[in-house]
Order: sequence, then C-alpha cells, then structure tokens
Amino acid sequence: MYIADEKRYEKMVYNRCGKSGLMLPAVSFGLWHNFGDTGNYANMEEMCFTAFDNGITHFDLANNYGPKPGSAEKNFGLILKEHFAPYRDEMIISTKAGYGMWEGPYGDWGSRKYLLASLDASLKRLGLDYVDIFYHHRPDPNTPLEETMGALASAVSSGKALYVGLSNYDGPTLEKASAILDELHVPFIINQNCYNILNRTVENNGLKDTSERLGKGIICFSPLAQGRLTDKYLNGIPADSRIKTDGRFLRESDVTGEKLEGIRKLNDLAASRGQTLAEMALAWLLHDNAITSVLAGASKPSQILDNIKAVENISFTDEELKLINEYSRD
Repeated sequence: MYIADEKRYEKMVYNRCGKSGLMLPAVSFGLWHNFGDTGNYANMEEMCFTAFDNGITHFDLANNYGPKPGSAEKNFGLILKEHFAPYRDEMIISTKAGYGMWEGPYGDWGSRKYLLASLDASLKRLGLDYVDIFYHHRPDPNTPLEETMGALASAVSSGKALYVGLSNYDGPTLEKASAILDELHVPFIINQNCYNILNRTVENNGLKDTSERLGKGIICFSPLAQGRLTDKYLNGIPADSRIKTDGRFLRESDVTGEKLEGIRKLNDLAASRGQTLAEMALAWLLHDNAITSVLAGASKPSQILDNIKAVENISFTDEELKLINEYSRD
C-alpha cells in the first residue's frame, strides 16, 4: 500500500496561477509520453510515487495521450484508484480535448459535441467525477470561438471541471477567448504552450505578454525541447533516441551542426552555475514571474528527481541571460 512521504511539501515550491486562488508546483508532471499501452506499468507507478513524494501535485494528461489514444488516462486512472484515492484532494489533475480522438466529424477540433463528449470519456477512463483543469487543446479555425468557450463553460457549470485552460493559443486569440469566458463567469486561469530556451514562440506571438496582462498563468510544455536541453545529444544521437524511433517531433538536424554547438555552449554555461543543462533550462523558465510551472515528462523516476533540482537556483545574472540568448539563436 502506497503511503506518501510526510515531508513532500517541504521539497517543492508552489506558485500562484495568475490571479486565481490556485497554486501549482513549480515542476509539474506531464504524461504525454511513457504512460500509454507501450509503457511499463510498474515504472508508471514508480514515477507517480516519486513525483508526489517530492511535492509534485499536478499531473497533466490529454484525451489522445498514448499510444493508443486514451491509454494514458486509463493507466493513470488505475494508478489513482489503486494508490492515490486517499490523496485526491491534494492533487491537481488536468486533461484536454482538441486533437483527433475518434473517427468521423465529431472526434476532433473544438465543437461543443466533441469537447463535452470527450470530457465524459476522459472522466470515465480516469475514474473521476471531475478534473481540476479542462483545456481546449488547440484553436479551431472553423468553429465559432463562442461555441468552444461555451462548451468549456458547460464543463464547469456541470461540475465536471473546476477550472479551464487554453493550449496552443496565440495572444490575439487568447484575448478574444478570455473576454468570452469572463462574460460567462468561467474560471479560466491558465495557458499551456510550448516554451523553452530554444523555442520562444510565445514571446513572438503575443501569448506571454497577453497572458501576463490578463492575469492568467502559463505552464510550459516541452521545457527541455524534446531532450535537446539535456545531456542526451551532446555526444551524438543515441540508438534509442526518439529521433530514431519516432521522428515526428525531433529531427536529426535539430541536434547537429551549429545547433549542437549552441547546445554545448549552453551546457558549459550550466556547468559554470553548478547545474546540469536540464536544470538550467527549467530554471531559466521559472526565473520569469509570468511562468507558473514547467511541465516536464520523464521515462524513469530518476529524471523526475533531476528536474526538481531546478527549483534550487532560479536566479540568473544579466550576463548569463545574455549568453543564453546568444547561444540559443538559430
């Protein structure tokens, strides 16, 4: 029987999510990879135990996480039932809908039918009555924003979600969506977007500035740039790399030539700070008050412990920040 570490809350920093009342751990646990049917269930359990024992209270999923779609929610639901039922009120569990989930015209994007049906299916797989945060996973250019935001409002009014979030939105679309949600009195508190030293899209598309101005939190997925901001590729591409086995999200050209040289310089800078490259990459995000949490995945418990070390030093000198910008240029 799992019993959580009594000192778990002494090991983590918690940040307020925008202007809301919700606090999130500085490091959250993402279940995008390694929780599907191809993963090892015992390893999934150990990763969840390690995360929670070290103060990570937030576990992030989506309807399509797997493979196959839905399997990450199903597996995490089993872990919740078997081990975490006594701790449910201490946990923040989020899920999303917006990418392709089932065949036909009603299993993708942002219609009211899809979002609410997906939420019901997610709750069934998770074995929960509600999730803490329900996200629209990506903007839908063909569905009125009022319809999509109305579906999020229904998720809250039905008691199936406590808060709502938006993922992969840009600044202008975020502003329009936020206005609709405010009018509907929906607790929209957080944006989830890709953000890391090597990917500054949220700075360029207005998302970061708009989110901060509106008092919304930001949680960053891919904070380690799919492994580029770790020591994994410093000496070449390992045979078990996702580049070799998948290739959808990371290409060989991303970790060779001038790009690899920049990553090596970042690694040297991290070493001069007494950090690993991964620790510095997470700390760089967390030093910004606009960032609520970093959403880091893992393939083994030791990686979770490594990620948590980032909170020990999130201070940077102006010179360090200047060098990070210089080394990360494409």
